[in-house]
Amino acid sequence: MQNGVPWWYFHKAGGALEGTRLGAVDPGGEIWQRIRPERVIGSVVYPAVEVDAPGLIRHVEGTRFSLGEPSGEKSERATALAREMVKAGLQAPVREDIRSEIWVKLWGNLSFNPISALTGSTLAAIVADEATRAVARAMMLEAQAIGERLGVRFPISVDRRIKGAGDVGEHKTSMLQDLERGRPMEIDALVTAVQELGRLTGQPTPTIDSVLALVRRLAIERGCY
Repeated sequence: MQNGVPWWYFHKAGGALEGTRLGAVDPGGEIWQRIRPERVIGSVVYPAVEVDAPGLIRHVEGTRFSLGEPSGEKSERATALAREMVKAGLQAPVREDIRSEIWVKLWGNLSFNPISALTGSTLAAIVADEATRAVARAMMLEAQAIGERLGVRFPISVDRRIKGAGDVGEHKTSMLQDLERGRPMEIDALVTAVQELGRLTGQPTPTIDSVLALVRRLAIERGCY
C-alpha cells in the first residue's frame, strides 16, 4: 500500500514499456530486483488521516483500500487478503484494473499535495481559491493525457475529482504534514514519477514541471528531500 506511482507499475502491464523500471521511485531497479514484482498485490489507499503526535494517528474519514493484481486477474491470494481486511471492518474491493484506480487517486495527490506544501493550505482552501484550483486542474489534465497514453481509463471527470478533494474539507495533505514536521516528503512518488512517465510517453508536462521545481526546492531548503 503506497501513494503515487508504484515501482512495479510496468510489471505485466503489456505494451512497449512492459518491464520498464522507473528511476524516480526505484533508482537502478533495486526494489524490482530485491523484492520482485511477482510478489506484489497493488493497493490504493483512500482514508484521510493526520499525525497528531508520534504514534498518534487521527482518522479523518474513509475505510477503503482497493486491491488488484498487476496482471488484472482476480487471484485467490488477492481475494483471500480482501476477506481478511473486510473481517477487520475495512472495505477492500478487488479490482481488475488497479492501475486506472491508482491514477484516479494519483490525480489528486500529484496536484493538491505539492500545492498544499507550497501554500500551507488545506484541500478545501485550495479548491475554493480560483487560482490554486486552476493550477491543480492544469496538472491533472497533463497527468490525464499521460495516463491515457498508457491505456488508463478515467471513470470520472477532472472537475468531479476536484470537487471530491474539496469535499474532504479542512484536511492537510500528507505532504504538508511531512513538511511541517521536517520529514521527507513523497515528492518523487507523487510528482517526479509522473514527470518521468510524461517523458516516456512523449507528453509535455509544463505545469507539473514548474510545481515540481518549486516544491523540490522548498524540500531541499527545509531538509525534507
